[in-house]
Amino acid sequence: MAAALAALRIEHEVPAAFAPDALDEAGSAAPDLPALDLRDLPFVTLDPAGSRDLDQAFHLERRGPDGGAGFTVRYAIADVPGFVRPDGAVDAEARRRGQTLYLPDGSVPLHPPILSEGRASLLPGEERTAYVWTIGLDDAGVQLDARVERALVRSRAQLDYASAQASVDRGGLAADDPLALLPEIGRLRIEQEHVRGGASLNLPEEEIVRDAQGYRIERRRPLPVEEWNAQLSLLTGMAAGRMMLDARIGLLRTMPPPTLEALRTFRTRVRALGAPWEDRIAYGDYLRALDPDAPRTAAILQAAASLFRGADYAAFDGEAPPEPAQAAIAAPYAHVTAPLRRLADRWGLVICAALCAGSEVPEWARASLPELPALMRSSTQRASQVTGAALDRVEAALLRDRCGEVFDAVVLERRGAQARVQIVDPPVTASCPAPEGEETHPAGSTVRVRAVSADVATGRIRLALVG
Repeated sequence: MAAALAALRIEHEVPAAFAPDALDEAGSAAPDLPALDLRDLPFVTLDPAGSRDLDQAFHLERRGPDGGAGFTVRYAIADVPGFVRPDGAVDAEARRRGQTLYLPDGSVPLHPPILSEGRASLLPGEERTAYVWTIGLDDAGVQLDARVERALVRSRAQLDYASAQASVDRGGLAADDPLALLPEIGRLRIEQEHVRGGASLNLPEEEIVRDAQGYRIERRRPLPVEEWNAQLSLLTGMAAGRMMLDARIGLLRTMPPPTLEALRTFRTRVRALGAPWEDRIAYGDYLRALDPDAPRTAAILQAAASLFRGADYAAFDGEAPPEPAQAAIAAPYAHVTAPLRRLADRWGLVICAALCAGSEVPEWARASLPELPALMRSSTQRASQVTGAALDRVEAALLRDRCGEVFDAVVLERRGAQARVQIVDPPVTASCPAPEGEETHPAGSTVRVRAVSADVATGRIRLALVG
């Protein structure tokens, strides 16, 4: 397995170690101290257990001195612009990489670990400079106002999803507990997503886990705290997107709406699956009403994922893009909450901070803005290819010693004489030959498949339908 993953890195030209000049620059860089001091606010982070590249910390409270109507969301974002000198060695390396890659045998960071896991990360108990978003919400979770400014902060605790969910489930959280308002605000923002017409697929995640026995795949659904936490990031990204559009400068994450033909095809497919999408029901509401445990739901979500394609970045300075919205979110949206792990966020932060301060956008950011869409497209494509190839190899490793065995599976989709199936255990997704005609083994049906062969070096798996 180790050899297959090493070969994958070579095949996809995955960046290796950082050059000495980038490491030296990262170790010596020091951000200017901001005038605003928010160290008295008890920010906390919420991430997967064991994370070190902590981009975001939040602080939530009710509005007004007497806990009046509405809420104030403060979202502190790692001050990567303060550590990365424009046109310096770290900047050049980050532009080459584009984003952090997460592989089974270790991550490939966007920035040197001394920054991404150390000096710039919002680690607990450490004083950090950060870009702090302050966003006001009314009782229904509707955004009232937003601003961002650099400040000095200190995170009080590093929370992880599992333990945070357990705390919420136990109930009885004190009013000053950092998680006390997260469920309420998270649910209100999810409801606002319904109102906008947005739709979160919430597909089960397939995570590659390494332990003493080797590699395995865990298929799981996001916990509620993960969804609520994601809503804070989405809220901030939408505030940034609107801010950029109003000022006619920025970098948006865009996605066109599905075509009428794609919608008709989707309606036909889900009707054939026995779960028709009625005209009177909004797309997002239809998806949210699906039974997550029904075999056909996996096939429906697979079909739904094909509706929203064409995600891209749109840089603009003077004239807004003709289609500025991100269709799945149903609003303009910008990436500004993960600068340790994604190149584009560094530009988004400095642009929005300048707009809020009433100052000029830094010349380095304005001049290089047109380069970003191509850089992000390239890195996103590489990330998709590398993570997909890694998953293929781990899946092949799970079946290598079980060739000849028969497994239960669900048909995700049919394409001619091929069926895309998802084995229940071990969690493997692959294609296999199937009789022509979707009436035989249709999408959403349960089948039995035999593992014929599995090549770890290439990730190729051969399955055969049984019966």
